[in-house]
Amino acid sequence: MDTSCSPKLLRLIGVLTSMVLIALVMGACAPTVAPSAAPAPQAEAPAAAADAMMTVFGEKLPDDAVPYDQQIYRMPCDVTANHTTADFMVAVYQRYCGLDNALTLALIDLDQDFNIIPMAAESWDVSEDGLTWTFKIRPGMVWSDGTPVTAHDWVATYRYAADPEHAWDFAWFYSGVIKNWDEVIAGELPVEELGVAAVDDLTFQVTTYGPFPPLPGMMKFSFALQAKALAEHGPYYNSDPATSVTMGRFKLVSLEPGKRIVLEANEMYKGPNPPRLKGIEVIYMDPSTFFPAFQNGEVYEVIYEKLTPADFDIILADPVLSANYLRHFGDFRTDYLLFDTFNPPFNDLNVRKAFAKSVDRESIVTNVYGEIKAMPAYSFLMPGFPSSDVEGVLKEYQMYNCEAAQQHLADAGYPGGAGFPKLEMWLRNESPALQAVFQAVAASIAECLNVEIEVSNKDFKVYMDALNAKPTQLQFGAVSYGMDYLDPSNMLGIFVSTGRHSWKNDEFDRLIREATPLVGDPELRDQMFREAERILVDDVGSVFIDHRWQGTLYQPFVQGEGLREPDSNGIAAWHWGNDWVWGDLYIAQQ
Repeated sequence: MDTSCSPKLLRLIGVLTSMVLIALVMGACAPTVAPSAAPAPQAEAPAAAADAMMTVFGEKLPDDAVPYDQQIYRMPCDVTANHTTADFMVAVYQRYCGLDNALTLALIDLDQDFNIIPMAAESWDVSEDGLTWTFKIRPGMVWSDGTPVTAHDWVATYRYAADPEHAWDFAWFYSGVIKNWDEVIAGELPVEELGVAAVDDLTFQVTTYGPFPPLPGMMKFSFALQAKALAEHGPYYNSDPATSVTMGRFKLVSLEPGKRIVLEANEMYKGPNPPRLKGIEVIYMDPSTFFPAFQNGEVYEVIYEKLTPADFDIILADPVLSANYLRHFGDFRTDYLLFDTFNPPFNDLNVRKAFAKSVDRESIVTNVYGEIKAMPAYSFLMPGFPSSDVEGVLKEYQMYNCEAAQQHLADAGYPGGAGFPKLEMWLRNESPALQAVFQAVAASIAECLNVEIEVSNKDFKVYMDALNAKPTQLQFGAVSYGMDYLDPSNMLGIFVSTGRHSWKNDEFDRLIREATPLVGDPELRDQMFREAERILVDDVGSVFIDHRWQGTLYQPFVQGEGLREPDSNGIAAWHWGNDWVWGDLYIAQQ
């Protein structure tokens, strides 16, 4: 997923392959360090149980927890952000901090190893023709106003999401997947013709254009709106505590955009993993103050994007902080260089190979990016993603070898860089830290090949308009990309010749198009994707620089099994898609 601007997905049909995760192990112990006293909660939570260590759901807190009245989780929110809604299905990129997935549930969730697990749906199956998926809604769930949770809520949600008058900023996600989605989005069919239906109150069905085995995984984003509130109050009903309703673990107490948001445990919650927390307090502040506020004990977490290089220097030098910076895969994001391979000089494979082998990735990651934030990349799929090169067999194609790079450039007709045109490397409105990374990449290439490269950080829209123009107006640039969902067709598909990049390889296209719909032979499908990526790397459709680690810095007293216990590969962190962890978190004694 391109988190700023995702492209329209191809009509992907395929089998969601099982994941084999490998990663560098980072310690995640929880030493005790007492921060300054936390401020008092801003709102009353549900009625206190008789036992001070008992939650409102009648569950006993862990022995090392503070009393239930003190189970208030405090998190910072960017005061400069443009937030307009609490709900994913209203606007993905403008959601209020802390309300993400707190007020509702998706049909499925992911465990620590990215396996699909039940959430609002207790089970699902597919018809013999592979076109209709049936989700059985967990019985007994209710909204906070007492209204039963039914399949009709999901029907209303998806019809609203596809309504062209809504202009949902994530509408591309289901393009080519849910039957009639594209036609409804285009206004060619009414929303009632969308391929979703409520067979009965607890049976929700989704019909696809063609067999689509990854459909359950895509339902990670099926966060339901309440049909009744949507009809009575409109899509922004969760922006006002007076009209807000929830079937999630928390309910809205107060919302003051730019100041504070307060949530409390939803005593009507009937789903899995009821929360141990009494409430959540979201505090708006300037991002430059996130880390100082954390150091003062005012907030309990800071995500990696809000930590500066100077902050990371402090974290790495402090054993307590470094032990509580929990690193994870995130969305398996890769930074890479892109070319216009249809025009000189990058239409010459020798030029592309020269650039690929002149990037000293190890040095850049170690000395500029930081090993806590990235690992060197020699292919597109980060190790651990389905069909990724976990053995490192693709490394030879783009590994740093300045002598070989110089020979490739000479073979292209530019010995010692003589006569090679001056280049401008475009960046897409990158942060100062990432500008430094790509400056180092440009310097590595320039020094090895004796060529001149200017790095230019462009406005986001200017960059994307140039990239997406047909023919492209972007000769040479750097960008990043991360997954939309866990299937190799989702990532590798962006390099198909009809996609965003000006690179074409007929064999690559054939492999992706044949592997994507392949059903019944997951091993063959995996092999086809692996061969496609080998072609991409060898033909240098892009120069792959690094795979990004993501992470969050937590106070040592923030505990919970889903946060602190390692996954099957030894990584203890809150992984992407693990919304159930909200039920595990608790505040421990300091």
